[in-house]
Amino acid sequence: MQMTKKRPQAIRTRHGWALSVLQEAGAIHECEEHGWAKDRADPHAREHALDIARQEPPDGLSPDQAVTEVREVLDSIGDTCPECD
Repeated sequence: MQMTKKRPQAIRTRHGWALSVLQEAGAIHECEEHGWAKDRADPHAREHALDIARQEPPDGLSPDQAVTEVREVLDSIGDTCPECD
């Protein structure tokens, strides 16, 4: 039987939840020096994040709303750190 890691349900905000899903899927990572989220531009990781959102939406969000939230957060993240430029 395959074991799955259960994500803690102490979700703070929708934005925070979406960031954690994107990071868990490997779609984003933090700038090592400044901590800003950066897009990895990995289509497989993005799709994995959307799958997680569809399958495990937080309380109060439908699967479609969860996917929309993840997409909106991902669209707001660039591939460079604003402080490193």
